[in-house]
Amino acid sequence: MRHIEWTGEFLKIIDQRKLPGKVDYVCLENLEEFYKAIVEMKVRGAPLIGVVGAFAIALLAQKIKADSREEFLKKIEDGVNYILGSRPTAYNLQYCVNFVYNGIREYEHIEDMKRVAIEKAQELIKVEMENSRRIGEYGEKLLNDGDRILTHCNAGELATIAYGTALAPIRIAYEKGKCVYVIVTETRPAQQGARLTAWELLKEKIPVTVIADTAVGHIMSKGMIDKIIVGADRITREGYVFNKIGTYQIAILAKEHNLPFYVAAPTSTFDTNIDHDKVVIEERDANEIVFAGRKRIVAKGVKVYNPVFDKTPPNLIRAIITEKGIIYPPFEKSISKLFS
Repeated sequence: MRHIEWTGEFLKIIDQRKLPGKVDYVCLENLEEFYKAIVEMKVRGAPLIGVVGAFAIALLAQKIKADSREEFLKKIEDGVNYILGSRPTAYNLQYCVNFVYNGIREYEHIEDMKRVAIEKAQELIKVEMENSRRIGEYGEKLLNDGDRILTHCNAGELATIAYGTALAPIRIAYEKGKCVYVIVTETRPAQQGARLTAWELLKEKIPVTVIADTAVGHIMSKGMIDKIIVGADRITREGYVFNKIGTYQIAILAKEHNLPFYVAAPTSTFDTNIDHDKVVIEERDANEIVFAGRKRIVAKGVKVYNPVFDKTPPNLIRAIITEKGIIYPPFEKSISKLFS
């Protein structure tokens, strides 16, 4: 699936809002177009947002006219601060944007900085693709033939560059001949599970069933789930996982039913410099809940609260699958070791 492509002049992406009904490509050429693409969820998924943010800065660098290195870097810094405001919770955006920015700062001449900006952004495409594959290879070992796996939101190829995070172990297991069955939550309010995850798995011919978000406890109580794998948008040094709203309640239900709850994420999702209670939970437009398509389903005058991430504490997580291996509790110790 070519859902992201660097053409040499602009970044070409699939507008994920229109999937699965229509495959429509959008070309991003300036900082404002990148910002809108992220905010409006034309692109989504922490690793993919990170790469798109990196190209936003790389293309900004090509357009800057400056008489000095200091002036050039000041304009880059302004662009960095602007694009980081597009999605405050997902850490990959900060990681990837700073990867390009720090690469630029190593050079003295403006032409070198412009060249390196593109090179660094392109490097991230390769890195994230390889990371997803490795997550899949490590995570596949946790899956048995016949497993029925629940996943939430979309953490597949469309959320990354290839393979995905939560879907990577499932895809590798399927490639190796394991019979795995996936149950996907619809994932209100943007329906990423129903629209995107189910579509990806269908294309891969992996058996999949979509359920309502509120059916999770019921199917667990019926013994219809063996394991849970979700992605992540930010993981703190203590092992708190910030992910799509609804993840926390799934983790609680998994613990109640003694089911292993796994998180799959590259190390670019880990933010070891912040305490979990300092992470900003993004709130999105109330219209995402007020309307179903174009039909208003919430009466005018009713207040709406629309947080789009929640926080899952480490005591609910069996293991975290990364491209460097699988880490286990106590997470504060294993995460520290991972980054040392």
